Order: sequence, then structure tokens, then C-alpha cells
Amino acid sequence: MMTEQKQTDSGQTQAGFEQTLTSAIAREFLKEQRRSRRWSIFFKLLFACYLLGFFAIYLSQNSGFNPTGMGGDKHTALIDISGAIGADTDASADNIISGIRAAYENEKTAGIILRINSPGGSPVQAGYVNDEIYRLRALHPNIPVYAVISDICASGGYYIASAAENIYADKASLVGSIGVIMSGFGFVDTIQKLGIERRVRHAGENKSFMDPFVPLKEDEVAHVDMMLNDIYEQFKAVVIKGRGERLKVDDKIFSGLIWTGDKAIQLGLVDALGSSSQVARDIIGAENIVNFTYKPGYLDKFAGSLGASVAQKLLDSINIKLN
Repeated sequence: MMTEQKQTDSGQTQAGFEQTLTSAIAREFLKEQRRSRRWSIFFKLLFACYLLGFFAIYLSQNSGFNPTGMGGDKHTALIDISGAIGADTDASADNIISGIRAAYENEKTAGIILRINSPGGSPVQAGYVNDEIYRLRALHPNIPVYAVISDICASGGYYIASAAENIYADKASLVGSIGVIMSGFGFVDTIQKLGIERRVRHAGENKSFMDPFVPLKEDEVAHVDMMLNDIYEQFKAVVIKGRGERLKVDDKIFSGLIWTGDKAIQLGLVDALGSSSQVARDIIGAENIVNFTYKPGYLDKFAGSLGASVAQKLLDSINIKLN
């Protein structure tokens, strides 16, 4: 009996020891799990903060207005107008005007250079910029604005340049193209040969205006010509206002032709040959050039495109440009 009792007590002791050991191991395991979870959360938060900081720095350096070359003395402000002029391009009126306003607001700006390299684009966008330049010039008469043409300043680009006090170019620059164009295609014969039936329903007599799949109508053509002539006369008036008596009497100036910088001087479209650095140094008298070109960030472009894309689709559909 004593032997059996001892065996029973020994078994209970062994079982209790195993249970205690198991509980201790389980507790240590849970502690380790909690510790690992805390470190995991810590490192995830640290990584998230790193990413947020990186994107904040990246977006601040790649969007908005970030003038480069700022010094202690008076400087020449430079705004680049590059590429096609349009509501959803880098050379939009909003972007160009933002740079010009920032340049005017800087107390160290001695003069402003619009460095233009553009084949043209939207007459509306070019008109916005032209009007704003005149408004700002009136508010800041002591800060001159000059246009400097690099490779090309045609059509809408020249529309903007004409608001500057003087225009400079290289002897090989391409200047002019003062005119308005509307282009498209007609598929009347093609659709008939392919046996395709055009089905269009509309309310409003002229809602299918200039449909490329039906023959041209004389009244529609006349209306388009009237509209283009209106914009053309506006363009001419802007150039005459900006250039004044410097323009030579020559009907070809407003014919849509382009000229080299040398020839443009003879016609009065350009004042003299000169580069941005030369104008800053010799004309404005502030050799240090600070770039005030506005650069929209990716978020700005995305937000802006939501509104601009609808309007641009309509403009693209009728394809009216200063080209």
C-alpha cells in the first residue's frame, strides 16, 4: 500500500511539474509574441513616417513655385514658356501667369524675361496671358518685361510675346505665323463605299455642326469663316497694340507666314538680336537670373486635368488653334 501511495504521489508531482513547465513556456511564448508584435508595429510606423517625409519633400521640390538662383542682389526673373500653349499643358495660362506674378511680387526683381519656345496653341490661353501682362505692367511700371525667342515663337507664342515691351531673338529663330486655323477631315465618300449608315439624332438645328460624315453645308462653312475671322482680327489687334509703329507696312505680316529672326527685325516683329543672358546683363542690368517658371506637381496636374479635360475635348473636337 505504501509503495502504491508513493507511486501515486510521484505521478502527481511529475504531472504538476509538467503542467507548471508548460504554463511557464506558454507565458514566455506569449510575452515573446507581444514583444515581437510591438517591434513590428514600431518598425511599420517608422517606415510609414519615412515614406510620408520622403513624399512631402519630393512633392515640395517638384511642384509649385520654386525659384532657383536667388541671390542677395537685384536679379532678372525668367519665366519659360515652352511647348504648345493649352489649358492642360505646362504652358497653360495659369502656370505662366503664376510665374509672372511671383516674379513681380519679389522685391529683388529688376526686370522680367519671358523666354519663349512655342509653336502656338489655344487663342484663349494666349489671350489670358497677354491681358495679364498688360495689367501687371500697369501696376509695376518700374519693372520691364521683355520677350526672348529661342527656337520658335509662332502664332499663340507671338500673341504672348507682343505684350512685352521689347522682343529679342536669335538670327535663326522662327517668328510669326500670325493667323488662325481650323482643320479636320471629311469621310463622306469613304463611309458610302464601306456601306456604313450614319445614325445621328439631335435636338437643335445645328447640333451636328460640321459633321465629318456628311457633305459640307454652305451656311456652316460661312459661320466657321466668320468665327475664324473674328479670332484673326483679335490676333491682329493684339499685335498692332503691342508693336505699334514698329511694324512695317506689309500685308504679309498677317498672312500666317513665318520668318527668321533677322527678317523679323526688318518687319518690326522683333526689336533686336539677343539672348536671355545678354538681355539680363545689358538691357535690364541684373546679370543674375532667377528662374520663376511655375512647375505644377503631379497632384496638381491630376486635379487640374479632371476639370480641363472636358473643356479640352470640346476644343479638340473643333480643333481651333493659333497655329
